[in-house]
Amino acid sequence: MTTTVFSASKVITMNPSLPEATHIAVKDGRILAVGNAQTISELAGNLGTIRHDDRFANHIIMPGMVEGHCHAHEGALWKYLYLGFYDRRDPEGMVWAGIQNTSSLQERLKKAAQTLPAGEPIIAWGFDPIFFHDEIIDRHTLDAAVGDRPVVIVHLSFHAMTINSAAIEGAGLGAHTNIEGVMLDESGQPSGSIKEMAAMHAVHASLGVNLFDMVSKPETLRRFGQAASLAGVTTATDLFNPLTDEGIQSLQTVTQEENFPIRLVPAMSTLGRPIEEGVERLASVGNLNNDRLYFGLAKVMSDGSMPAFTCRLKWPYYHNGTGNGAWNASPEELRRIVHAYHQAGAHLQIHTNGDEAVEVMLDILQEALEMWPRFDHRHTLHHCQITNQAQMRRAKALGVCMNLLTNHIYFWGDEHAETLLGWERSQRLNPAASVLRHGIPLAIHSDAPVTPLGPLFTAYVACTRKTASGKVLGPYERISVEQALEAITIGAAYTLRLDHLIGSLEIGKFADMAVLDQDPLSADPEDLRDIKVIATVLGGRVHAA
Repeated sequence: MTTTVFSASKVITMNPSLPEATHIAVKDGRILAVGNAQTISELAGNLGTIRHDDRFANHIIMPGMVEGHCHAHEGALWKYLYLGFYDRRDPEGMVWAGIQNTSSLQERLKKAAQTLPAGEPIIAWGFDPIFFHDEIIDRHTLDAAVGDRPVVIVHLSFHAMTINSAAIEGAGLGAHTNIEGVMLDESGQPSGSIKEMAAMHAVHASLGVNLFDMVSKPETLRRFGQAASLAGVTTATDLFNPLTDEGIQSLQTVTQEENFPIRLVPAMSTLGRPIEEGVERLASVGNLNNDRLYFGLAKVMSDGSMPAFTCRLKWPYYHNGTGNGAWNASPEELRRIVHAYHQAGAHLQIHTNGDEAVEVMLDILQEALEMWPRFDHRHTLHHCQITNQAQMRRAKALGVCMNLLTNHIYFWGDEHAETLLGWERSQRLNPAASVLRHGIPLAIHSDAPVTPLGPLFTAYVACTRKTASGKVLGPYERISVEQALEAITIGAAYTLRLDHLIGSLEIGKFADMAVLDQDPLSADPEDLRDIKVIATVLGGRVHAA
């Protein structure tokens, strides 16, 4: 077999025993050697036929980045209308302008209606009412733009919707509905605001479209892989996958396609299915793994979203006086879910936005570990937006990992300080430095499509803690560039129980690499977000960005 030797101006290995190199030898998709030209040449007799690949000789190579919390329906959303506040680039590179006021939102809806057949629903995404402040966006606002067909706008958090009167009627959401999350106006009629999964499911059912189920389509997975690879990602999660029969088949098919550019780690959603059935389903796919597909994760949804005012906070709750948020399942049901899946040996990935949610889930995990001790379980709390120091000490003692939604600091930091949490609590928003000080395994993530997929941007936010307006939020929680790079490579790999295969460039691991135009370790933290991904390499195969 041929051995390919990649050269670079610098190789960042994330291996503390050999932090830097200039050459990597790859054979059969795995790393055969790492070093410099001389050390590689000394192995020539054991390398067989050698092919030198010098196309990256003037660039930087680092481990392929690992996105430990994102969603594959990123690959489906661009079929629908974008109504987000910030400009956003789609997988093909087109930039969609953000929507900053009500009139612009209505105008984009009107134009969309003109391009669709009569009566066909308009499905849009990316909207976040928190950026509209005192402007009320309700069914009347949408009716004024489009009233002859259902309009369903999925919020950027994916924990809420705003729908028009036609959509309310189509979903049967009358004033006396018993579905929690259908918000009513002063007259007792549905306002058009729909919150959390149970109520959203009723809308999805009426449309015959569920964005979360789109991950069952091969084209969604292919487009998601393309978007991830463009961002330098070689391993990505799909952290809310229903694992339907169709979806499992699509995952197997697409990940075995020669040109598919990433490794996929789906986490089965545990909500909305009987516990026994879910445990059996997760166990049944354990033998379907391949080199680019890894089953075994189970996703638990506790509370909601901070900007949607549905996350569960400890007293004094939201800074602006809004009451506490919502549970996606009651604490009693969450206890049953966690205990059953933990006892069955599943690897839990647990959504916990608010500090009350963190507290409840730590209590539940402690009970599970006391009843069914498991060594090196690596259960991971995700988001952990304002976890406190006492909770971090507990997490360390329980062997729990944390994966923080660092991008929130940039995109919603100003709103956190002014509206959601207030100044003091915002200082510990996504407290990466404290997580590391407590010795807790750390990953950081985008939650794409909630925020754009791009680990180097996530690293920039973790290092600078700058909001969109340029304010620094929580300077004592900044981490170094090296720590941030660890969190998007070997740290994230550890939380997925894949650090023996990916996350660093070492002999025996998959030859997964990201090729950059600048050295992030010598760059100013401010410049991390401007570093360009030239290409990715998956198992030695080059995928151009």
